[in-house]
This record gives sequence, structure tokens and C-alpha cells, in this order.
Amino acid sequence: MMRWLSEWWRGGTAAVEPVSLRDAARLAQLHGASFAQGWGEGEFESMIGERNTLVHRLRLGRKIIGFAVSRIGADEAEILSVAVDQAHRGRGLSRTLLMTHLGHLAGRGVRTIFLEVEENNQPARRLYDRAGFMVVGRRERYYKQPNGEQLNALLMRRDLS
Repeated sequence: MMRWLSEWWRGGTAAVEPVSLRDAARLAQLHGASFAQGWGEGEFESMIGERNTLVHRLRLGRKIIGFAVSRIGADEAEILSVAVDQAHRGRGLSRTLLMTHLGHLAGRGVRTIFLEVEENNQPARRLYDRAGFMVVGRRERYYKQPNGEQLNALLMRRDLS
């Protein structure tokens, strides 16, 4: 009984699993809270329905607290977005989400993965560095902030084979 209570108190165990269309609104909410240019519910519904797009949710107990989205083309994929609820960051959950997502991409025949990350986003850069991604390029003024500021993006790559 006490073990169950402590699991409940902490929010339960984390699970990375496929999303359903029902999750689109929550994913849009998480994306909007994590990025300056948030994606809407309709955009998530479209991505979830696409055969070449892989979307996973990170669930803690009954609550969706994160997601990862990738688009696949032949034996390559691009990670379009990874987000974890602000209240649950810094616990290694994003690493669990990312590594599980990468495993599923490998299972679908993906050999090389690319992503773009904002140059000054240190938590995300640490996550990707530790997951074996290497910087292979840079895009000047790629991200546009609401205040008009333009931030550089780093292009990162990881081979799965």
C-alpha cells in the first residue's frame, strides 16, 4: 500500500508510448508553453495522421508531460520537436523520451537522424550531446523570437547504424 501511495504521490511511473488523436490538444499546449512559435492542435492532428511521421508521448501516471515528433524519409529522419513540461524538467525524463524515440526510429529502418536546436538552448544541447548527436552545421538567424530577435540554430546529426 505504501509503495503505491508513494508512486501516486510522485505522479506514477514514466512511460513513452505512441500518441492518439485525442492527445493533439495536450501536445499543442505543451508545445506552446515550450517554444516561441507554438504548433496548434490541427497541426498535431495532421502529423499524428501522417505515415512518415513518428510521434511519441511521455506520460507520468495519467498525465501527458512531454512528446517527441520526427519525420522520416527513406533511411533518414529529422526530429521536429521534443518538449517536456517545465514542472518535470531536470529529472532525466527527456533523455528517456529521446532514447526510446530513437529506438523506434531505428526499428523503422532509420540510419541517420538530424535536428536543429537553438544555439543558446543549453539544456537541449546537453541532452543531444549526451545522446550522441554532433554539430554538423549552423544556420544564422534561423529562429525568430516574438520580440523580433533572431537566434542561430545548430544542425546536429547522429548515426544509428
